[in-house]
Amino acid sequence: MSLLGGLHWLGHASFRLETDDLTVYIDPWKLVRPQPAEVVLVTHGHRDHLSPEDLAEIVGPETTVVIAAPYVDELPRELEGEVLGISAGETLTVRGLRIEAVPSYNTKKPNHPRDHGNVGYVIEIDGRRIYHAGDTDLIPEMSDIECDVALLPMGGTYTMNADEAAQAAARMRPKVVVPMHWGGIVGTREDVERFDTRVDELTGGEVSVVVMQLEA
Repeated sequence: MSLLGGLHWLGHASFRLETDDLTVYIDPWKLVRPQPAEVVLVTHGHRDHLSPEDLAEIVGPETTVVIAAPYVDELPRELEGEVLGISAGETLTVRGLRIEAVPSYNTKKPNHPRDHGNVGYVIEIDGRRIYHAGDTDLIPEMSDIECDVALLPMGGTYTMNADEAAQAAARMRPKVVVPMHWGGIVGTREDVERFDTRVDELTGGEVSVVVMQLEA
């Protein structure tokens, strides 16, 4: 399987990851074609990441929702399935999926304070390590993250901008990096082009930038 096999970008910071046995959503928002999920990961409580309307479309009795611990009580009470809170530094295994929570926060912006307990995720699936950074700035902890694929926010305003996200890619040296958190609320095609250029400059072409097409 290719490094991006089964991975679908749904816009903004929302992804669906499919295997033969599992459908996994990360921060589902404004879903066009919702599918029943076995696992859902939520990085924090902002409504473009924790969307009750979208969760209702994909969560059933057999679904496990993994969410940053401070936001467990913000999930709709009527939501079915199992709910597991997680904090940075903790690891869970759900349906054979190894899920590691890592820090995700702003350093110079007020939107995502460190003490709010937001997380990113490193998911081990089919021999790959896929990192979803959540809404974050360039933070020291990124130097310790080992991944094959990095999904990095680079739209600026609430997260890293293109230059900062390129620095993050240079620190981690994944095989592939995918820009996210652009094209909707913030971030433009020009930002993506700058990100692509800067990653190439900072890594000497060792890290491939893949701009995923939005799933219709």
